[in-house]
Amino acid sequence: MARKRIITIGAALAGTLGLLAATGCGAADMTKQASPYANAAGAKTVTLSVQSWVGARANTAVAQYLLEHELGYRVDTVQVDEVPAWDALSQGRVDAIMEDWGHPDQEQRYVKDKKTIAPGGDLGVTGHIGWFVPKYFADAHPDVLDWRNLNKYASQLRTGESGGKGQLLDGSPSYVTNDKALVKNLNLDYQVVFAGSEAAQITQIKQFAKKKQPFLTYWYEPQWLFNEVPMVEVKLPKYTDACAEKGTADPETIDCAYPTSSLKKYFNAEFTEKGGKAARFLKNFSWSKKDQNEVSQMIAEDKLPAEEAAKRWVQRHPDVWKAWIP
Repeated sequence: MARKRIITIGAALAGTLGLLAATGCGAADMTKQASPYANAAGAKTVTLSVQSWVGARANTAVAQYLLEHELGYRVDTVQVDEVPAWDALSQGRVDAIMEDWGHPDQEQRYVKDKKTIAPGGDLGVTGHIGWFVPKYFADAHPDVLDWRNLNKYASQLRTGESGGKGQLLDGSPSYVTNDKALVKNLNLDYQVVFAGSEAAQITQIKQFAKKKQPFLTYWYEPQWLFNEVPMVEVKLPKYTDACAEKGTADPETIDCAYPTSSLKKYFNAEFTEKGGKAARFLKNFSWSKKDQNEVSQMIAEDKLPAEEAAKRWVQRHPDVWKAWIP
């Protein structure tokens, strides 16, 4: 993620949302392949490309279900990493990014300069990335919530993977994060350790929590796991625009907290003009953190197929989604 999260919709719809549990599957490179349904003659098609974290899968599942069952589209889904998804979107291989956490370089190149991508409006969800510790550890050691005191607890947060330093647990190496730069620039005695995926990170956090062990993790909101493992954010140096500008010019210099972001949607410019009801529906798609977490938890925790989770949410909340239908 710049964090991490993108769902895209491109020229076709076929069915599955599949299965990729929450994060660890390999992502297709949509810059080198087209949807098998792209340009199908006369077909009402959209391609949804989903990112690996479960919140993105929740967005895609509900969008796919309604496109298919209310608007009569065929939906194809493909997993694409964050930055390649922008390239694919610009080329028209996918139609929309439904949840972007901020990629200023791509916005400048494709939205402002090339004009091959158009803004699609707000998702309705506010996203925030940060470093978190479990509430039981923060209650016992309240000063850990100030980054200046993290080195004091490095020995307690050490693991077999952190090389004698405290462990900062991250998820997928594909996520766009500032963590390595922050550890270095804030002179912290910590090692960033990648779990490999969101699903693996969740498993690790649950294991720590079950044993009431301390941990420090990169994490983000919205995320259903907070309902099961209460966590408290460690305050990093305050985010400023100046810090962000410096970090954009040279990511290795970043030394402040992550911003809080209104998550955005982006569409292929041609799809915006010619996508008909599908484009208007996706433009209208806007829901709350509570809605997203409800679907996410059904997928990740209750182990429901994404389509079934979407169906249950749709049945419970017609007051929300009927406003999206053109």
